[in-house]
Amino acid sequence: MLQHATLEIRRDQLDACVAFYALMGFQRVDPPSSLADRAAWLQRSATQIHLMWVEDPVSLPRGHVAVVVDDYQATLGSLDEAGHEPEPRGEHWGSPRAIVRDPAGNLVEVMAFPPP
Repeated sequence: MLQHATLEIRRDQLDACVAFYALMGFQRVDPPSSLADRAAWLQRSATQIHLMWVEDPVSLPRGHVAVVVDDYQATLGSLDEAGHEPEPRGEHWGSPRAIVRDPAGNLVEVMAFPPP
C-alpha cells in the first residue's frame, strides 16, 4: 500500500486543488499540528495526498500519481464538467484510464481498476 504522495503547490492554489481531488473522492483532513503551517492533507480510505505549499512548485512533466476511482465514467464526467479535460489513454491491462492535470500542473492518472 502506498500511504501518501506529496505534491507541491502554491498556497493560492489550495482551494482549486482541494476541489479537483474531491472529484475523485478525496476529502480534506487535519494534518498533525507540526505540519499544519506547511501542507494540507487530503484522504480517501487509507490513501492520502499531501499538498505542500512552496513558492516555486515543481510539477513533474511525466511523473504522476495514479488514482483508482469507484465510478470511472462518472469521475471523468465530473472532471470534464469542472474544466479539467481528462485525456483517455490506452488500456494496458484492460482497465480504462485517463490522464489529467490538477490545478497546480501535477499529472494524475485516473484508472477504473489497478493492474492484476
